[in-house]
Amino acid sequence: MKAIPAFLLAGVLALSAACSSTSTSGTSETATSSAADAQPGAATVPDASTGTAATDPSADATAFVNTFATMQDAAFLTNAASSDMLEIRAGQMASQKATSADVRKYAQMMVSQHNQSSQELKAVAAPLGVKMPDTMLPVHQAMADRLLNKSGKSFDETYMDLMAKAHQMDVAMFEVKSKAAESPNVQAFATKTLPLLRSHYDMANSLEKKAN
Repeated sequence: MKAIPAFLLAGVLALSAACSSTSTSGTSETATSSAADAQPGAATVPDASTGTAATDPSADATAFVNTFATMQDAAFLTNAASSDMLEIRAGQMASQKATSADVRKYAQMMVSQHNQSSQELKAVAAPLGVKMPDTMLPVHQAMADRLLNKSGKSFDETYMDLMAKAHQMDVAMFEVKSKAAESPNVQAFATKTLPLLRSHYDMANSLEKKAN
């Protein structure tokens, strides 16, 4: 399996500090129930006595990125599905809460295009016997939780920062599988999807600068 290009790896690893430093307090019943219903190893575990959440080590973005170079096809498909869920859920929130028309337009595009990607992903995964996750993986849930208590311009800034970092991770992961995969169908899917993810990252980067 080929190594992740150094420039991509360095950029992606920078997001772990932002994710790990962000509080994921469970301030609403919805947020609390989503954490409780998450699959084993959920991103946060609400503390009833303090109202704060303890960080799960499995939500560590650095550790997650470091698995890309040796990731097997089944893990790649599961991670890609979880990333789609993050980008769809965050896009749905931004479609309602963003103050910028450009940010709302981007969010609506994320919902549409990642829903389509998710369907294509299922078609690749099914013949391989890979079951798609019902909930986000801890690393993606931790990123989504950054939006929970945001509003106004702060929401726009956080959402676009999140999208830039999420797609930077996606590009790094898909680049590996576009060059080497156990299944030709997985490699073909990664190769086909990679340009779209790069365009999402470029747009997110541009909008993030405007939002700031």
